[in-house]
Amino acid sequence: MTRYLQCGRFEIDLSRPQVMGIVNLTDDSFSGDGLRGQAANAVAQGLRMVEEGAHILDLGAESSRPGATPVSMQAELDRLMPVIEGLRDCGLPLSIDTVKPEVMRAAILAGADMINDITALNTPSALQTVAVSQAAVCLMHMQGEPRTMQASPRYDDVVAEVAAFLADRVAACKAAGIANNRIVIDPGFGFGKTLGHNLALLRRLDRFAGMELPVLVGLSRKSILGLITGKPVGERVHSSVTAALLAVQHGASIVRVHDVAATRDALAVLQAIEGK
Repeated sequence: MTRYLQCGRFEIDLSRPQVMGIVNLTDDSFSGDGLRGQAANAVAQGLRMVEEGAHILDLGAESSRPGATPVSMQAELDRLMPVIEGLRDCGLPLSIDTVKPEVMRAAILAGADMINDITALNTPSALQTVAVSQAAVCLMHMQGEPRTMQASPRYDDVVAEVAAFLADRVAACKAAGIANNRIVIDPGFGFGKTLGHNLALLRRLDRFAGMELPVLVGLSRKSILGLITGKPVGERVHSSVTAALLAVQHGASIVRVHDVAATRDALAVLQAIEGK
C-alpha cells in the first residue's frame, strides 16, 4: 500500500492510523451533533478537534442517516462554505462529505482537500470533477440510498460483494486519471447493512486492506454499537473507541470519529504496545 495519501494541499503519512474528526453541519444528524446554521460553532468545534489531535476534518452538510431526505445544492453550499472558509487555514486537510458534483467543485475551489462520497463518485460528472483536481477521494459502498437503505438489506456474500463494488469504482477512478495515492476505500458500515453484515465486514476488514489502498472505517456512535451494547447514541463513546481500535487492528488506515481525544488516547496505547 502507498505510504502517503496525496490529499489536496497535504501529503498524509499512512504509517500510523489517522483520526478523521466529524464536523456535522446538518439539522438531523443521527448522533444529535448537527450544527446547521451555526458556522461559528462548527469552526470552533473543528479547531477543538485540531487541538485534540485530529489528522483530518470531515465536514458534512447533508445528512446520510437512515431515512434521511436530500437537501438542495444551495442549502448544502450555504451550510458548508462559511465553515470551509473558517477552517481552511487550520493546518489539517479538509474532507467534504457530499454526493453533489457542484458542491464538490465549489468546495475544492474554496480549499477542500478530499471528497468523501457515499455513492463512490457514481453521480454523473462527479468522477470528472475530482479527476481534474488534486483532491483525494474516499469511495464508499452503500446498498440502496439513505431513505430506504435499511429497509431490507440482502447479500449472498457481503464481504465479496462490497469488495467487488469497491474494486470496480477504483478501476473507474484510475481510468479517469485519479492515481492510487489519491484513493481511499470505505466498506460503508451501516449503509444498507444489518448487524450481521457489519460484523462480517469488520471481521474481514483485512480483505479490504489487501486491496493495497487505505481503508477508512466509520463506526462512531452508529446503531450497530447500540444494538450490541443497548446504549443510546449519547452513551456510545466507549464502544465507539473500541470499534475504532478493532478497525485499526484489522487494517484500517483512517477512522472517522466524533470523539477525537478519546480515540487518539486509545490509539496511543495501541501503538505503544505494538512498538510503533
